[in-house]
Amino acid sequence: MAPYASDDSTTAAEGDDLRAGRRKAARYVVPVAVVGVAAATIGLVPAIADSGDPDLPEITAQQLIEKIAQSDVQQMSGTFKITTDLGLPDLGGLESSLASGAMGSGPGSGDGSSADPSAKLTELASGTHTLRVAADGPDRQKLSLLENAAEYSLIHNGKDVWGYDSKSNEVFHGTADEAKGGQDKEDVPATPKDFAEEALKAADDTTAVTVDGTAQVAGRDAYRLLIKPKQSGTTVGAITVAVDAETGMPLKFTLTPSSGGAAVVDAGFTQVSFAKPAASTFDFTPPKGAKVTEESKLDGAPSEHGSAKSEDELRKELDKEFGGLKSGDGHGKASEGGPEVIGEGWNSVAVFDTGGEGVPSGGEVGGDLGGFLDSLGDKVSGKFGSGTVFKTRLINALITDDGKVYVGAVDKDALVKAANSGK
Repeated sequence: MAPYASDDSTTAAEGDDLRAGRRKAARYVVPVAVVGVAAATIGLVPAIADSGDPDLPEITAQQLIEKIAQSDVQQMSGTFKITTDLGLPDLGGLESSLASGAMGSGPGSGDGSSADPSAKLTELASGTHTLRVAADGPDRQKLSLLENAAEYSLIHNGKDVWGYDSKSNEVFHGTADEAKGGQDKEDVPATPKDFAEEALKAADDTTAVTVDGTAQVAGRDAYRLLIKPKQSGTTVGAITVAVDAETGMPLKFTLTPSSGGAAVVDAGFTQVSFAKPAASTFDFTPPKGAKVTEESKLDGAPSEHGSAKSEDELRKELDKEFGGLKSGDGHGKASEGGPEVIGEGWNSVAVFDTGGEGVPSGGEVGGDLGGFLDSLGDKVSGKFGSGTVFKTRLINALITDDGKVYVGAVDKDALVKAANSGK
């Protein structure tokens, strides 16, 4: 089926309606996210080959966005795969050590549990993974990460949140905050739908949003929503969202970089059902002999790393630092208490001042970490002075020798330009 016509020629009034639809779509999340940091890494999912080109009624981008906004899926189950390719070098297990050390958890850390989602689900930040999900309203969700001869499950059932690592036979137990009505769980990307909403938040006058034909995902007919930056200098090439034609729920999310090649993030269901899952799906009892770690003990008691912060506190700090980076208006604060933002739209660059010197070179940092820094870094200079650009296929950062950090989904030249303009 041929791509549908672009909607770039909408009138001012239609444009207002389109933006309103995007904002509404960005506020709604199907209740699949389980809890906090766990949800933050669940949505990084791989390309599922389209198995058809269904003949569906034509629809405009605005109508499709409204369809996402009106989607009201409360019960579902399915399987999806996760592939994330940021182009990072093989760190030989260094990334796991760094993550465990930063979170104060993981095997052998002395405080924490390998079943803690904030530690376990960092594994989803690279490679390919298969997961099963189930949801029955806002109070019952389950996610299972399938591994070689092992399985990790994260279950939210009423007041209880359980994490279970079958490999280590460890259990993590926390409680859901009913007073927040589940809203916090909806703030963090978890599924193709969550990623679609984040992309729609970014859609403004610097973005072209069109309907790019149809597809079939997990055996279901879907429309393809295409989101493309109009600006040059961004590392984002295009975002494609496959939207279920019947329910309006995004089934697949693909982000391709401007540099070409494989997708950076590919998220798609291989099987999905909208029937009500059995109540027993969300039951959990710690297996005999399992080590059980209570979240309250991790949050409430100081450790060798200092006073532990709750997942909610950590996420609020991240929201404060990084919230609204896409909404910069040239210069100034993106949000209350947030970093300075240079540029606008997809070319927004956040600026942090560490108040110290730049990152040491590999010669000053030994072992794997020094080699890792050297492998990512490119020396640059300009009106701002000199520094090092650290690159992935999506997010790049310039760390100046005087301790300022410029970070965004932009290329090296855009970072240098931002640093020069900030002087």
